[in-house]
Amino acid sequence: MRAASCRMNVAAILNGLLVSVVAALLWKYVRLSEHAAVLEEELQLTHQSQELSQARIDYHAALLALQEHGTRMVCTGKMHTDRICRFDYLCYCTEAEEFVFFHSNSSFMLPNLGPRRFQPALLDLSSVEDHNTQYFNFLELPAAALKFMPKPVFVPDVTLILNRFNPDNLMHVFHDDLLPIFYTMRQYSDLDDEARLVFMEGWGEGAHFDLYRLLSSKQPLLKEQLRNFGKLMCFTKSYVGLSKMTTWYQYGFVQPQGPKANILVSGNEIRQFASSLMEKLNITTRGEESVAEKKDEYFVVFSRSINRLILNEAELILALVQEFQMRAVTVSLEEQNFPRIVKVISGASILVSMHGAQLVSSLFLPRGAVVVELFPYAVNPEQYTPYKTLASLPGMDLQYVAWRNMVEENSVPYPERPWEQGGIAHLDKEEQDHILTSKEVPRHLCCRNPEWLYRIYQDTIVDIPSLLEALRAIVKTRPNLKKAKPASTVHPGRVREPQCQTSVQATNEAKLTVSWQIPWNLKYLKVREVKYEVWIQEQGENTYMPYILPHQNYTFSENIKPFTTYLVWVRCIFNKHLLGPFADVLMCRT
Repeated sequence: MRAASCRMNVAAILNGLLVSVVAALLWKYVRLSEHAAVLEEELQLTHQSQELSQARIDYHAALLALQEHGTRMVCTGKMHTDRICRFDYLCYCTEAEEFVFFHSNSSFMLPNLGPRRFQPALLDLSSVEDHNTQYFNFLELPAAALKFMPKPVFVPDVTLILNRFNPDNLMHVFHDDLLPIFYTMRQYSDLDDEARLVFMEGWGEGAHFDLYRLLSSKQPLLKEQLRNFGKLMCFTKSYVGLSKMTTWYQYGFVQPQGPKANILVSGNEIRQFASSLMEKLNITTRGEESVAEKKDEYFVVFSRSINRLILNEAELILALVQEFQMRAVTVSLEEQNFPRIVKVISGASILVSMHGAQLVSSLFLPRGAVVVELFPYAVNPEQYTPYKTLASLPGMDLQYVAWRNMVEENSVPYPERPWEQGGIAHLDKEEQDHILTSKEVPRHLCCRNPEWLYRIYQDTIVDIPSLLEALRAIVKTRPNLKKAKPASTVHPGRVREPQCQTSVQATNEAKLTVSWQIPWNLKYLKVREVKYEVWIQEQGENTYMPYILPHQNYTFSENIKPFTTYLVWVRCIFNKHLLGPFADVLMCRT
């Protein structure tokens, strides 16, 4: 009995050991399987990340960095309208369509605005200032929440995240997108040719997507494409927002459209941008062409085939040929690709076009060329000036002529068209009658004013004698591109050693002599015209007397009183418009 019992106990022990070994093996197999699944998932996510970029990424290290360090943010700019932010590990949930900031003990957020981040936003995603469709913000989560979320797909490229404002309109493409992107990328050294652009506004590619491709060697990403890569996208290093320093025009969302109040860009920056784009398009500039080609001067007419037509275009071209003895070239956005149009415009002496987005291509014109903008009946050129403002920027060195149709019979309107093409049939009769009898579109806000749309989409018979008269008033001689040189934009320094001397001639007569030395940088410059501006203000008064003087020493007697203290400021001016800083104020007692 005891022997049998011992045999049974041994068997039970052996069975127990066998079960334990099998269980241990199964547990190890399960763990190995889970680890293999994690590795397979990480390999798949790494593959997805590398589908986005040729850059290699250590997925496990990137995930660990996100989990341990979270998201980090440092911004420049004081207000949401001038702020650009750099992020490490900013994420985007494609299902919720929200950016996510993951908090950990190592996260930081500068500036830490608290609830002010929502008043109204952290920043503008586009270069159009303070437009409520362009605001950027993010949601916040603890990094521990990553355990319960889809595994992230990492974008290893340095990215610039932004909104395009209207990628189907050429003016918006250049003014709101391409120029701001170009100079934002030059503001940060790691936004180089290998950086990737990410467009978050939700538009498709648009008609001019090839122009965006010129700004980076990487294919831009659209918002709709992000969901193809994963449910949670994490950008290892990104910049969000655009510089507004290159924009010169506001579109009338808050007040009627017009030049920006504080334009910070000059024609030199515009021309450097244009030169860079032409280089990427393999377009040689006129200065690089042969002398024989330079002699073949020509003007360009933008031809429109859908709306806002020039109904006597052939007659107009013939008259311009006879007036300027130049060859004529017509271009059309509907019929030619944009690089071909840029090549033609970059060598033109004159560019003629109806008002429209195509005129932004004038930024490719050579120095000394003339921009001729034609306006339909009842549209005042002084109220719609994006291209006049562009041509007038210091350093663009373009001449500008505006012509307006003043003869209603020379216009063909289309009241039966859809409203967005100028139709007014949907309006009540009283409003239709008001529009039909109006002689000028009043100033208005963007963007659906029916009177503006009705008038701007008219076709026009150009009154050629009045156009030639307007041209002759501006273009005194035939445009000569070879003589046009870049205008200097070097500003003078402070005048040196300013001093004053006074003398009293009589109880009611005194003299004030002011002298100074030239600015230090003037001796190294060739400047066509140097003058000096002097302001004299009696102490305690609010008004001052300004003088523009050609010399460095001048004696003032008119309006100078005896026994009176005067404040005097002096600065230098180059070529009538390049102003230097004022020297320290002088206090002069007569």
